[in-house]
Amino acid sequence: MTPASPLRCFLPRPNASVRLYCFPHAGGAASAFHGLAHRLPEWVELRAVQYPGRQDRYADPLPESVGALAEQVVRAVEAPFDRPTAFFGHSMGALVAFEAARRLRPRFPSPLTALFVSACKAPAERVPRGIGFGEDEVRAYLRDLGGEGARALEADEELWRLAYPVLSGDLRLIERYRYAAGAPLTCPLVAIGGEDDASVPPGDLAPWRDYAVGGAERHTLAGGHFYFDEALDPLVAVLTATLGQHARQPR
Repeated sequence: MTPASPLRCFLPRPNASVRLYCFPHAGGAASAFHGLAHRLPEWVELRAVQYPGRQDRYADPLPESVGALAEQVVRAVEAPFDRPTAFFGHSMGALVAFEAARRLRPRFPSPLTALFVSACKAPAERVPRGIGFGEDEVRAYLRDLGGEGARALEADEELWRLAYPVLSGDLRLIERYRYAAGAPLTCPLVAIGGEDDASVPPGDLAPWRDYAVGGAERHTLAGGHFYFDEALDPLVAVLTATLGQHARQPR
């Protein structure tokens, strides 16, 4: 059985001059970006990545690695790669977006307008956390990260039962991830984080400068690991400031 397409578009904008693909966090789904899709200006069309094992891809098996997941996305992105394109990944999604960006390079001469990495340590800086994958360990991990999703899972046991297999599977992918050195990206790289994020303090974003030929621009926004739960506008401002330098905006 062929897996379903991993891409979801909540607000089609066929005349948009730039397309932004968004990669969710561990345990997250494409729906995490529904609000952002409606907040972005009309010249940006958002397409969210739906990982296997959740929502409408519940029956699709989880991949064996972050790299395998990135390859799935690259194969889906190739077909509509018809305009300036950027990737945004949050937390685990930043790793998947980074690995997808690396895989695009041999296939297109200048594939990405920008890569946005959010609330994530640079690949070579990541070390196994040594966390377990039992329910208690995963619950504790989520409490430490905070955010609306963690609070919702704490309050709804039935929702937790559905989410736990996906969460534990995603955390295994993160724990197994090992960076393989390679050429730096040629697109602009923008690292974003929350000023109160204990898991990825603002200083931990600095090493991203080594992953693109032009270094990495950094932005620290108010909030914790899920800084955009409280306010989307600061994130929208960062995204559009970069995308606007490279895309034609409608008059």
